[in-house]
Amino acid sequence: GLPSGTELEVLGADSEYTHVRTSSGLDGWISTQYLVKEPIARVQLVTTNNRIQALEKQLAQRVETLTELRSNSTEAASNSDRLAAQVTQLEAELAEIKQVSSGAIDEHARNQELTSLNARLRAEVDDLTEESQRLESSTQQRWLLIGGVLVLGGLVAGVAIKARPRRSGWS
Repeated sequence: GLPSGTELEVLGADSEYTHVRTSSGLDGWISTQYLVKEPIARVQLVTTNNRIQALEKQLAQRVETLTELRSNSTEAASNSDRLAAQVTQLEAELAEIKQVSSGAIDEHARNQELTSLNARLRAEVDDLTEESQRLESSTQQRWLLIGGVLVLGGLVAGVAIKARPRRSGWS
């Protein structure tokens, strides 16, 4: 006979007997009524006890995790209150900074406007200086030309006076 719970490989069957082989290679015929497809109660009990132990371990871990999460939740709530107070404080500081900086922003805009105006005025002064130098140069050239014409006129008049025939006062 075979001990209860022995695993068998089914090789064939008829109405009352089943041809089987053990894991050690022994084969034979056994009454079909003694064969079951599920493991025997002893094996099922061991398997079930192992499963219960694993589930109890898992339950203990989950209880520990739940405790940690509750602790973290309490800490998070206190952190949330602290953060809300910080947000309120920072919003107040931001409003104050905006109020103070609005004057600086206006001043900065005015500074940029004045810088732009200064650049335009410098360009205009440069243009006027150049125009003044050009006109001054033109005036000097005109006086030089007038002086040259007068000198030339004087020379021509001198030559004309010298070249005329002398008349005697007794004529």
